[in-house]
Amino acid sequence: MKAFGYVSAKDLEHAIALLGEHGARAKILAGGTDLLVELKHAVHNPEVIVDVSRLHELKTIAVADDGLHIGALVTHSDIMNSPVIRDMFPALVAAAHSIGAMQTRNLGTLGGNLVTCVPSMDSGPALIALDASVTVASTEGQRRMPLFELFVGPRKTSLKPGDLLVDIIIPKENLGKPAAFEKFGLRKGQALALVNVGASFWIDREKSVLVAPRIALGAVAPTVMRAPKAEAFLDGCKISAEVMAEAGRIAAMEAKPISDFRASADYRRDLVAVLVKRALANAQARATAKEKELVA
Repeated sequence: MKAFGYVSAKDLEHAIALLGEHGARAKILAGGTDLLVELKHAVHNPEVIVDVSRLHELKTIAVADDGLHIGALVTHSDIMNSPVIRDMFPALVAAAHSIGAMQTRNLGTLGGNLVTCVPSMDSGPALIALDASVTVASTEGQRRMPLFELFVGPRKTSLKPGDLLVDIIIPKENLGKPAAFEKFGLRKGQALALVNVGASFWIDREKSVLVAPRIALGAVAPTVMRAPKAEAFLDGCKISAEVMAEAGRIAAMEAKPISDFRASADYRRDLVAVLVKRALANAQARATAKEKELVA
């Protein structure tokens, strides 16, 4: 490991100025669970580390006029313990709980998990299934884009030198949308996903049909991906076990897995079919439970 400089940002404005000054020569330190490992093995070390871990303005979870805002420095444990998220989006709690050990969840941040951009990330599928977007800040101002546009390839994002991920937004129209997250790994805890799935939909109770279904898949393509054909099949369908199983089969055909030392491509496709069906069933169960709560 080569020597590098270190600067602790005082606030968001200071962090943006530092990143604008150093550009591609800088690396951002948030929770550090990925960066510290990377520094030990990186061929090209940064000239300076910009520490943003003390920026309290990026650690909030709040409902605003445009939706639920989750700061980029919110940890996975913060998500698990948030009453707002636990009530509105148990799927995000499930995804956070599946990430590493307790120590990793206490330090690791949602923003860091996203910008690391590994195909098997657990936070991505649940958020993409809820049509999440992200806010990115730089010296040129702030811009917002759909979360899926952040992902370019394995460990590669669309962020430019000097950019800082500020927050993640679930749109107002999706607040409380029934959703579920499913993951399969080679062991019960602290395992990378062989496949993970996020699914969400609304139910039109008058017509008893699915509306605005979303299915997102992880670890089966270079980045987290949507399953648009499966979504199109579900949209307007009356929900049933047969319909869920068919959506799983369609999603499996859309997946683009590889074979590696952990699993074959065919096995991953089989997992997609099973996990999509399971996620849809769990989302339906949560929708039913929520409806009973409202009636009571």
